Amino acid sequence: MPFDRAVPRRSFAIALAGLIVGLALCAPCSQLPAYAEAHYPDRPVRIVLPFAAGGLADITARIVADKLSNKLGQRFYVENQAGAGGITAARTVLSSPPDGYTLALFSNGTAVSVSLFEKLPFDPLKDFEPISSLGFFDFLFCTGGNSKFKTLADFVAAAKAKPGALNVGTINVGGTQNLSAELFKTAAGVDFTIVPYKTTPEILVSLMQGNIDLMVEGYSLVKGNLADGKFRVLASSGPVRSESTPDIPTVQESGFARYDVVSWNALFARAGTPPEIIATLNGALQEILADADVKKRLIELGIEAKAGTPQEISARLKSDIDKWRVVIEKAGIPKQ
Repeated sequence: MPFDRAVPRRSFAIALAGLIVGLALCAPCSQLPAYAEAHYPDRPVRIVLPFAAGGLADITARIVADKLSNKLGQRFYVENQAGAGGITAARTVLSSPPDGYTLALFSNGTAVSVSLFEKLPFDPLKDFEPISSLGFFDFLFCTGGNSKFKTLADFVAAAKAKPGALNVGTINVGGTQNLSAELFKTAAGVDFTIVPYKTTPEILVSLMQGNIDLMVEGYSLVKGNLADGKFRVLASSGPVRSESTPDIPTVQESGFARYDVVSWNALFARAGTPPEIIATLNGALQEILADADVKKRLIELGIEAKAGTPQEISARLKSDIDKWRVVIEKAGIPKQ
C-alpha cells in the first residue's frame, strides 16, 4: 500500500493550529498583538459643522481636522451644513451610526439654541457624547476710531444719562454677540438700543458711518480695522485678558464684576459611540491643541486653543444652557 504523505502533514497542521489557539487563550489580554484589536480610524472621518465656510468655527475645525489626519493616519474632513439652531447638522450626525466616523462641532450657539427654540428636535446633553473643547474666545466691545468714548465706563455714563439713546450693533437676535449685549445691559444696569444686523460687514460699515455707538464682535472680524485705527476697543468680554489683545481691559476690569462671556467650539459624537473611540480622539486633541504652531495660528484669530476632558466640556455646555436661558427670558426674545 503506498505511503500517503498528506495524512501526517494535515495532522501536523491541525495540531499546530490547536497549539496557537490554546496559547492565545491562555495569554493575558495585554500580551495579545495590537492588530487583534479593532483600529480606529480605518477610514475617513467627517466633522459636521452647523456653520457656513469661512467663519471662526470653520477655520478652527479645518486646522484641527488637518492635524487629526496627520496624527491618526486617516483623512478628517469638514462638512458645512449651516442651518438655524444647528438642526440640520445635528440630524446628520444622529442619522449616522455611533461609530466615531461622523462627528459634530458644537459651540456656545448650541447652548443658546436650547432656550431659543420652542422645540429643538435634539437634546445636545442626551443625544451626544462630548469629546473635547477645541478653543475659547472673547468678544470685543468696539467704538469708531473717532468716538468720544475712550473707555467702557464713558459709554455706560452716557447710556445712564440718556437711557435708550445709544445704539449697539450686533449680529442677528439670538446670536451670542446679541445676547452678550443683552447681558451687558443687566450687568451695567443701563438701557441702550440693540440694533441687529444680518451680517457682520453691515455692522462694520454702520460703526464707521457713526450709525451705531458700539459693536460687539469677535477679534478676527475687526482686527484689520483696529490695526488701521478705524476702530477702538474698549473692553473684552472674558474674565481675564485675551492673549490676542493683552493690552485691552476686560469688562470686569472696567468696573462690571458680574460680566463674563467666553464663547467656545468643541467636538461631540453621537451618543453610544464606544468610549475607547472617545478616548482616542480626546488623546489626539490634547496633543494637537498643545502644539505651539496650532496655538499660534489660532491665537492670531483670537482663539485660545485648549483641549479638555469630556466631562469638562459637558459641564460647560450645561452651564451655558442655564446662563443663556436666563438672558433670553429677561430680554423677552420670542422663541423660534
